[in-house]
Amino acid sequence: MSRLLTAGCALLLLSGAAACAPSPSSGPLLQPRTERSGPAGAVPAGLEEFYGQELDWGPCAEYATTSADQGVYQDRTLECARLRVPLDYERPEGRQINIGVLRKPATDPDTRIGSLLMNPGGPGASGMSAAASLAPTLEPTDLGERFDQIGFDPRGIGASEPEVRCLTDEEWDADRLDSDADTSPEGTAQTEREVRDYTGKCVQRTGEDVLAHVGTRDVVQDMDVLRSALGDPQLTYLGYSYGTRIGSAYAERFPGNVRAMILDGAIDPGQDAIEQQVMQGAGFQRAFESFARWCAGQNQCALGADPSRAVPAFQRLARPLLEHPVPAGDRELSYTDATTAAVQALYAQSMWPALNTGLGELAQGRGTVLLTLADSYYGREANGSYSNITDAFNAVRCVDDPRVTDRAVLREADRRYREAAPFLDDGLPANSAMDMCSFWPVPVTGDAAQPQVQGLPPTLVISTTGDPATPYDAGVNLAKALRGRLLTFEGTQHTAFLQGNSCVDDAGIDYLTELELPADGTRCK
Repeated sequence: MSRLLTAGCALLLLSGAAACAPSPSSGPLLQPRTERSGPAGAVPAGLEEFYGQELDWGPCAEYATTSADQGVYQDRTLECARLRVPLDYERPEGRQINIGVLRKPATDPDTRIGSLLMNPGGPGASGMSAAASLAPTLEPTDLGERFDQIGFDPRGIGASEPEVRCLTDEEWDADRLDSDADTSPEGTAQTEREVRDYTGKCVQRTGEDVLAHVGTRDVVQDMDVLRSALGDPQLTYLGYSYGTRIGSAYAERFPGNVRAMILDGAIDPGQDAIEQQVMQGAGFQRAFESFARWCAGQNQCALGADPSRAVPAFQRLARPLLEHPVPAGDRELSYTDATTAAVQALYAQSMWPALNTGLGELAQGRGTVLLTLADSYYGREANGSYSNITDAFNAVRCVDDPRVTDRAVLREADRRYREAAPFLDDGLPANSAMDMCSFWPVPVTGDAAQPQVQGLPPTLVISTTGDPATPYDAGVNLAKALRGRLLTFEGTQHTAFLQGNSCVDDAGIDYLTELELPADGTRCK
């Protein structure tokens, strides 16, 4: 099953911020308290109790779901709470669930504008973790001074309750060793038995009612409840990668509730899932070629000194793993994990040295470095435990996107992906197996159409020319659909805002604080 999961699981999170450990904060020590700040702004009929609810703010330590969180959440200038929302907004009197929320209060209350909600992508990534990790970077800026920084874990994810969970830690380890390389009729049938089994475990361990309500449609309603409960008449929002889909969906549903919105690393909401995947493959191929040129300039490059030969060089290293995984400490590196490691490293140039080291190690028959990169992608801890990022990704994707069950279409899509990203081509016939979404037990609730918005204030879309995961043209298209302003960043990485480029950062901060958009056609390098 891993081959199918890896092929789909590339719309990931903000590449740098969530991995950064904060330095000790100089802000005030926060005390636990109960706070009612809402309702604020528009409140839909029948949802008053949610929009005006009290929030019990306290220490964040108990909200940690990963070892990284355990360290970051010790910062006592952060505070956390749980937001109550209906599982099913059509039945608000029914079951309720909890959304994890983290806040870093504005350091200058006298000039405070409101709350800045942020989502780092995925789907499946923790907004709480991203906000906590960004807090030290933002503290000395106008954003830190004038906004409460708010990270929330979308329903089913991270500290939100209940969580989406499909496989155990042991089952994930085993799954990653199965590359599903056999695309014969017998191999295809075996792959589909595995994805049916995965789907059944999702239902058993998560619940069909929860799986039916984890999509973007419900997340944007949660976000509007959170806006009101925080006391904000209008929403100020920062979304990365898949977080741009949340943002554009919110803008379409609640245009009058938007104050300002930055969407960085855009997903084109009007593009079907197959076209997204093929364009993404082409993006990773371009990033691989940039890596190969960089690598050729190093003292030692595992792919050789000729960048034009990097694809066959990578294939010679990776393809033997289909039949013969190599040792990686007390585990083994599979073909799936080797290619996943490459994808992970291509999100940001800061990971290119590790990829080169890992490929050099693979040439010597060892896979420790590449396995570490793949573990990071899958959210595997050193103790063997997994976050639920991949299970959540699958659950959201399977209710957000239309399903494809035509085997001829699937085979052609796989062929096109291999053509777009030849470094990821395993050399075997194209795959026609249906993925887990074909067997998902609940209906699709997403909308693949371009957003139709009326009354939306100006938004800012940031798109990176060499973004491997969310190609540049997707940002161009989203800016047009929202009638917003496009800011171009010339670089090779996934997303750009608050990652150290002063041109991008200054433009974004000015927009969020003063509602002043950068000049039309602005390009940053």
